[in-house]
Amino acid sequence: MKKVILLFVLFLPFNVLAFGSNAKSAILMDMDSGRILYGKDIHYVQSVASISKVMTAICVIENTNINKEIVVGDEILKAYGSGIYVQKGEKIRIKDLLYGLMMRSGNDAALVLAKNTSGSTSKFVDLMNKTAKKIKMMDSKFNNPSGLDEEDDGNISSSYDMALLMSYAMKNKNFRKIVGSKEYTLKTNKNVYKWKNKNKLLYSYKNTTGGKTGFTKKAKRTLVTSASLNGLNLTVVTINDGSDFKDHENLYKEAFDKYYNYKFLKKGIINIPSENYYRKKLYIKNDVSYPLLEDEGNILKIKYELDKKRKYKNKDKVGKVKMYLGDEVVVKEDIYVKVDNDK
Repeated sequence: MKKVILLFVLFLPFNVLAFGSNAKSAILMDMDSGRILYGKDIHYVQSVASISKVMTAICVIENTNINKEIVVGDEILKAYGSGIYVQKGEKIRIKDLLYGLMMRSGNDAALVLAKNTSGSTSKFVDLMNKTAKKIKMMDSKFNNPSGLDEEDDGNISSSYDMALLMSYAMKNKNFRKIVGSKEYTLKTNKNVYKWKNKNKLLYSYKNTTGGKTGFTKKAKRTLVTSASLNGLNLTVVTINDGSDFKDHENLYKEAFDKYYNYKFLKKGIINIPSENYYRKKLYIKNDVSYPLLEDEGNILKIKYELDKKRKYKNKDKVGKVKMYLGDEVVVKEDIYVKVDNDK
């Protein structure tokens, strides 16, 4: 099998942005590509308080039926701190508890969700850490589903890892709907609840799509949010930041003003110049795009790497397309072949 590499180069002029933040640690990341648009001590590690409930929520959504109705049990007796004040014996859906978890930071909701997802808090914490490993969160260790850090070390992470987590979670439509909700009302057998989201950015900045607040005396203020505009889907995480909502808004505004989502290939059939081995019936399954400055100075290189297989059939993977900024590979996408009849 012989490999052929085809290279195309685009030249873009240079510019430097002047992002800033008052946080101990902060990051602005493109959620689709993972590109870091701004960073400040992004691998600094500490307790991240209730923004770790992003992990709690996505673990529940991925591992249980969120429309299932459950009965609150004795686990609620161990809850303290911020809560939604559900009661033992109360009948409530998993989905409703998720709204209370993310909108009102309910520590009681976190305990009930953990018990009803994994059978116990300890087993649920194992699930959280397995999920972190899957997402490649290398700075993180989860010890509980709430983010409280008085009795143990709490949930340890970095702004970089929390941006990875938010990027992963926002791909789930149920998660997006919950964290993007401003208000939620429900009635159970014991109470009527009317909740307003603690994420102030949902009310002050129109491009906000979600987020989670956090605070403990040890962690100080922590915040993760997301925003979208003109094809760019971004997340900001700040740790120990007294002006977090304003910093998030300023970072988004500057990013949306300076960056654009450069789509250099659309999903479907791709035309590779000088390629005729596969009779030009090659395709990709996803759009290939990357956030760029209008006048970015690095050299943008696009490489097609094709494996010349002697035998291949319809839908076989036959290569990759890679995009480089300078010498760094920033986007990779598999290339497939389409044939009318299997060989």
